[in-house]
Amino acid sequence: MKRVRKSCAVSLASLPEEKRLAFLDELSNNAVVGMPWIWDVWANPLHQVEPDGDWLTWVVLGGRGAGKTRAGAEWVRARAEGATPRAPGRCRRIALVGETQDQVRQVMVEGDSGILACTPPDRMPKFVASRNVLIWPNGAEAVLISAFNYESLRGPQFDGAWCDELAKWRHAREAWEMLQFTLRLGDDPRQMVTTTPRDTAVLREILEDSSTVVSHAGTAANAANLSPGFLERLEARYGGTALGRQELNGELIREREGALWTRDMIEASRKPTSGSLTRVVVAVDPPVSSGRDADECGIVVAGVDATGPMRDWRIEVLGDLTCKGHSPQGWAEIAAAAYEEFQADRLVAEVNQGGDLVETVMRQVAPQIAFRGVHARQGKRLRAEPVAALYEQGRVHHVGMFEKLEDQMCTFTGRDSRKSPDRLDALVWALTDLVVAAPAPCGARVRSL
Repeated sequence: MKRVRKSCAVSLASLPEEKRLAFLDELSNNAVVGMPWIWDVWANPLHQVEPDGDWLTWVVLGGRGAGKTRAGAEWVRARAEGATPRAPGRCRRIALVGETQDQVRQVMVEGDSGILACTPPDRMPKFVASRNVLIWPNGAEAVLISAFNYESLRGPQFDGAWCDELAKWRHAREAWEMLQFTLRLGDDPRQMVTTTPRDTAVLREILEDSSTVVSHAGTAANAANLSPGFLERLEARYGGTALGRQELNGELIREREGALWTRDMIEASRKPTSGSLTRVVVAVDPPVSSGRDADECGIVVAGVDATGPMRDWRIEVLGDLTCKGHSPQGWAEIAAAAYEEFQADRLVAEVNQGGDLVETVMRQVAPQIAFRGVHARQGKRLRAEPVAALYEQGRVHHVGMFEKLEDQMCTFTGRDSRKSPDRLDALVWALTDLVVAAPAPCGARVRSL
């Protein structure tokens, strides 16, 4: 996957009204009449302008209302149309693929931002409903195809394709794979995907393919074309949630089958402010090496209100200060600062790799710190399971949003050893010290890691 470099240019639509009017005043009457159809003037260069380079698939990941459909419709126009209404374009036969036939027609073709709404009268394609096809004056065609009926992709061939909202197709893998066999016309067949991201296997594979380029924009990128108050209402309701990150920011929120945590579990744990706590710890998972290419140093702060029976203890995750590329003294200073800021009772650090060196480095930075070194004697999943159980019981609360930590939690299965989940490791050590390995009241037994 190649990320598209973001341009510093701005569209005419995003300019203040006085600047737009000043620009239009300088144009001739004919130029003003044609202005609505010149996409280069209105397109947001962040995610609506076709990227340069040699690529097969262009994916536009965007929040709700970010202008994805308009970008797709204009891309199809640019591929199908030539310099004049009857001049040939770059494509002669394009596939328009949506979840269902009705959605292709209602959104991609006839919608407010669909192909027909974006096309000037002299280039308007004719929609032949009996054949489910658009035909341009120059003879180019676009065929409407349902991803649900993916077997219909056996037989036809194309030199271009636009796939809309692929992440919610019920048969996404089957339809996508069938589509790839059809792109065999012309010298340079290409395809575009416009979608609000969801963590599906086929979308991940498309994004990770070396022939894919990606543009990204949140809903706010298209604020100039949205109704007043729309963004404010949604931000007030969904800001700071995983759903908001996905539907408003257009982020791909990862969640892996077999992971110990789910997004719903974490969302249910979230609270805006912290309550009174009886203990606070800073947990550190030090990297084996230092420098730019070293693993992250996991640093997580958590606390517990341990009043009453253990089953009633309330646990809070207070901060994720994980850092990367620091020397041992650098990450030690960050951990020590967190210790002071959150008025922690103890700093807990894994010492499997560094041994006494970890404590030595910490005490050089903060001599009076209360330090406890812990050894990992079991695998990461076994250590994490009792902590995940606390979340399942509804006993852990995230005070705020910790995006990167939560991403690690929802993708951790314990089966992938290629990359250490440093933030997650620090979280596990923190909650283990606070609750899992804490002395049990009334002689109750607590599972030891």
